[in-house]
Amino acid sequence: MGRFVYDGSNRLEIEDRTLAHLQMTIGAKLRRGEAFFFTWKDDVSVGKGRTTVWMHAGASLVFTFHGSRTPAINRAWLEALMYTANSPTGLYVVPEPAESPTDKLVIE
Repeated sequence: MGRFVYDGSNRLEIEDRTLAHLQMTIGAKLRRGEAFFFTWKDDVSVGKGRTTVWMHAGASLVFTFHGSRTPAINRAWLEALMYTANSPTGLYVVPEPAESPTDKLVIE
């Protein structure tokens, strides 16, 4: 399990593959100077609610991966995540769609 930390206090424990897709989506939005909301469901240990943060270029973001290898990236999933990030409600994790051979990105 990887970890996303926002401004040193808000933490999200999440699977490395999902985290890699979120990192690419968040990075793309912030490189373009686009601020947006990011919402996730909280773990049962912290109340099983949800947390929403305002993602902006000045925010301190840390992506920590448990594994040392970069997961294969599913282009269709990136597009689905970007679609949510561009919506009024902001970014949230959606289920990974099936990928075709042309959807896979290899990052080394």
